[in-house]
Amino acid sequence: MTTIFKHKRSIVYTAIYLLFLLSIVACSQNKTVKESDTKIENKIDSVSVFTIKNDTVKKMLILPSELIPNENAEIRAKIQGYVRKMLVDIGTKVNKGQVLALIEAPEINTRIQELKEKANASQARYLSSRDYFVRIKTASRTEGVIAAGELQRVKNQMIADSLEYKANQSSAISAKQIGKYLAIVAPYNGVITKRNIVTGSFVGTLNEKPLFELSDNSILRLHVSVPEVYTSSVLLNGKAELTTRALPDKKFEAKLVRKTGRIDEQSRSEIWEFQIPNKNNELKPGSYADAKLMFMRQKEGMVVPASAVVTTLEKKFVIKVSNGKTQWTDVRPGFNMGEKIEIFGDVKQGDTLVLKGTEELKTDMEIIPINYLLLNK
Repeated sequence: MTTIFKHKRSIVYTAIYLLFLLSIVACSQNKTVKESDTKIENKIDSVSVFTIKNDTVKKMLILPSELIPNENAEIRAKIQGYVRKMLVDIGTKVNKGQVLALIEAPEINTRIQELKEKANASQARYLSSRDYFVRIKTASRTEGVIAAGELQRVKNQMIADSLEYKANQSSAISAKQIGKYLAIVAPYNGVITKRNIVTGSFVGTLNEKPLFELSDNSILRLHVSVPEVYTSSVLLNGKAELTTRALPDKKFEAKLVRKTGRIDEQSRSEIWEFQIPNKNNELKPGSYADAKLMFMRQKEGMVVPASAVVTTLEKKFVIKVSNGKTQWTDVRPGFNMGEKIEIFGDVKQGDTLVLKGTEELKTDMEIIPINYLLLNK
């Protein structure tokens, strides 16, 4: 019995000893982990930084555009009548004043002749009244021969006949001018691009289609919708380089001539108009084209690597470094130039920024800055 008790007591002592050893090992491990954590917390990372310098701000864009004629007129008939003769068709090159079609309106000629005869009749009455007034006036010089009232009546009749003659003469001239509208003529040099009539068509009514459309394609206009962010910048050399789908291997130069001066509310862009000489008619109005434009700021600005700008749902910012500590600084982006971007905000030339910004670099973190990049160098 005593032997069994001694054996059990030995087992208990052994178990207590093992538990004591395990507690010592656990404490040692916890101490090691705490020391390791402390070392990690106290560790200061090295971060690549750069110094801001002012740089030229420019951006090349290729924008869709449209070619339109220098002038495009819808030619209509000014009087009613039937088309008697067609002298041109689509594709016909015409000169200013060239007859395009003839309209037949017999009543116009009759009206012209009628007014001409009225003018001749009123002219005869006027000449007769004038001669009679001259004779009466001569006779009135002899006292008592012609009454003063009779002389005034004859004078008034002469004036009335004179006014009637002038009115009829103006009506005849006007009718003759209308008669000239029987010939449809070209208002300027160009090419007939549309024809909506045939011989015998009745023309001159309201809301009808134009007889012809005439385009002047010797100079073409190029309309480019420039995004709002670039509208205050300067176009390099005031020119754009143009390519079309029809002539992909050729490049054309277009000169900026005017701007609308207004931002379109829907597209948030401004129309810039360019001119392109087109003497050989290589370019066709109505074509779509790609316009390459180089925009530049009027003065240098702050340009940083795109990696330095951090974008979140709330804001855009860069990480400024001062005395080895970080600071988040809000910025507004300008021209995006691919690897570089223009920024505006509380930053200036000479400031030090983190090269690759991240949200993990919180404000007031201590870092070891390594000057990795100098802009404009």
